[in-house]
Amino acid sequence: MDNVAIVVDDLDAAIAFFTELGMELEGRARNEGLFVDQTVGMDGVRCDIAMMRTPDGQGRLELTRYLDPAALRPEPANTPPNTLGLHRVMFRVEDIEGTVARLRPHGAELVGEIAQYEDLYRICYLRGPAGIFVALAEQIG
Repeated sequence: MDNVAIVVDDLDAAIAFFTELGMELEGRARNEGLFVDQTVGMDGVRCDIAMMRTPDGQGRLELTRYLDPAALRPEPANTPPNTLGLHRVMFRVEDIEGTVARLRPHGAELVGEIAQYEDLYRICYLRGPAGIFVALAEQIG
């Protein structure tokens, strides 16, 4: 897999959020023109993207902000975890409480609570930029 794309409404805020999670900004670009229109199947597409890379260099997120046509908001705006489609992106962290605390100033909100799975993991769901679900997992066993 090369990357996972996430459509956001505030590219700078999304970059800050994922940077706080330890990802690195690989680059930013504006995409438009026939190639983009053909690829996404819409006419007149103009978007800004930022490619974020995991610290180990193995994973990437493409953050996309559509300028034209404007991005559509899902209904309801904050879909529940059982909504069809891409469910969430999970990150392994060393300190789950510390990570949640660092992400709160960037708009992260706990969906439930930090839960423990047996003696193996502590896991939680957050709502991140543009309402997406981000899961955090801390291995404890």
